[in-house]
Amino acid sequence: MVEKFNDGKAQAANTYFDARFVRQAVKILPGEYFATSNDTLMVTVVGCCVSTCLMDLHNGVTGINHFLLPSDKGAEGEFCEASRYGMYAMELLINQMLALGADKRHMQAKVFGGGNVVSGISITNPGQINAEFVTTYLRRENIPLIASDLLEDYARKIYFFPDTGEVLVKRIRKYNNSTIMDRESAYRMKLRERPDEGIFELFE
Repeated sequence: MVEKFNDGKAQAANTYFDARFVRQAVKILPGEYFATSNDTLMVTVVGCCVSTCLMDLHNGVTGINHFLLPSDKGAEGEFCEASRYGMYAMELLINQMLALGADKRHMQAKVFGGGNVVSGISITNPGQINAEFVTTYLRRENIPLIASDLLEDYARKIYFFPDTGEVLVKRIRKYNNSTIMDRESAYRMKLRERPDEGIFELFE
């Protein structure tokens, strides 16, 4: 069962067995987050959305979210309003990790996404706004950003391994369907994912 919140954010509960990595995994969809103190593999796909992987390896607690600021315009007032949503998305994840025994003083972050994958955006790249928000947030909260793969013009599939803190990123440059865009568009309106084989990059 997925726990729903007023703004549509939810703790992910779409679990499956990942045969490639031979372990239980959870798929994180747009607007969801997940925190754990076990070795459940966390998997998500981001286009212009941003995914933050947080880890407190000292206490063995990790977590991930997948969010999009609701405004894709560059006006300062709209960005400030949108930032409040982003802060809520981050705080949900951090609070869940704290409840599992994490200590914010030991948290480190890896962030991914913010790709310019939305056609027809003529004012501001929404991915850039999301990337700028999350890096600014982490700096203000004194959470070290130890790895990132942001912006550019492609989507990413992310595999986050909580026992080591490693993240594998597959850059998606070609699509066989529009699943990624459809999910993010539906998520965006609310407030692909069979790529050709590509290369994984390991973020340690």
